[in-house]
Amino acid sequence: MFEAVGYFAQSGGGALLRQPFALAAPAPDEVVVAVDACGLCHTDLGFARAHVAPRHALPLVLGHEIVGRVVAAGEAAVRRIGERVLIPAVMPCGRCAYCRAGRGNACPSQKMPGNDIHGGFASHLVVPSAPLVPIDADLPVPDYRALSVVADAVSTAWQAALRAKLGAGDVAVIVGAGGVGGFLVQIAAALGAHVIACDVSAPRLEKISAFGANETAVLTGDDVKPLRKQVTAALKAREKTGLDLKVFECSGHPNGQNAAWSLMTHGSTNLFVGYTMEKVSVRLSNLMAYDATAHGTWGCPVEAYPAVLDLVRQGKVQLLPFLEEAPMSEVNACLDAMEAHTLRARMVLVPEN
Repeated sequence: MFEAVGYFAQSGGGALLRQPFALAAPAPDEVVVAVDACGLCHTDLGFARAHVAPRHALPLVLGHEIVGRVVAAGEAAVRRIGERVLIPAVMPCGRCAYCRAGRGNACPSQKMPGNDIHGGFASHLVVPSAPLVPIDADLPVPDYRALSVVADAVSTAWQAALRAKLGAGDVAVIVGAGGVGGFLVQIAAALGAHVIACDVSAPRLEKISAFGANETAVLTGDDVKPLRKQVTAALKAREKTGLDLKVFECSGHPNGQNAAWSLMTHGSTNLFVGYTMEKVSVRLSNLMAYDATAHGTWGCPVEAYPAVLDLVRQGKVQLLPFLEEAPMSEVNACLDAMEAHTLRARMVLVPEN
């Protein structure tokens, strides 16, 4: 049994509470991972502030973008002791009908750290062994702790591109260019798409222009006409049609969702990646009238992670320019800054011991 320290979300919201807790001995197919870093995601803010209820009862250790080292294992997983691993944010059971159909990210029995089980804002956690992704020593990242964001922000963006069948020559419109959206801009560019990045922040758009965005659009209020004209012009200039238009909503904001829906046209593909508890009002008949396709996308299948890491290895997805590190003891201050929209980068939290 391991003595761990974690930051727990409480019923009713408020600050995460730091406290020691005992980890149960790992089952035969489980391992104990010593956390080296855990990324901070907007989902964590929703859980921490009680805007969204996790599936596990509170109190719960949050955090789902985790890299660490396997320090103990059940009898069926002892070979993994000593490995550096990335813990996928979505860990499917591998046995159900969804998993057998290749839809593990829709698995009803999946385990998500910080949602279904205790997460990575801790010194240690217990997770299933099978989904863990080994981290190769040849990945060209000076600090491998940066790879923690691959567990969700980068891999979720990759899965969205796969679901949309995004390819060379397509026009990719990415609404929300921070976090997942910023990494999706890089992935879309790597796949050969013409990328239009949209955001409410002009400085964010200026930065992402150096990492794959061919065009940018500042979104103000709910007026989407200028954006529609820009997208139409981009398609026309490339002699493309709606069949080549892939729209990705990554902002998780009602205005962003409405903007993404408004871009729907004949044969287009629209992906909804961002999350909000707020409702939006859209004309659903557009989906029928345009014979368009709309997808939701959640997480990333475990088998897709090697391809994501290859993009990092090849330098086609840059991590460090979009990250900052902080001690895990500052998690509450980071959550406050996220809520106030004053974070300058995606935070990676590092345990002090």
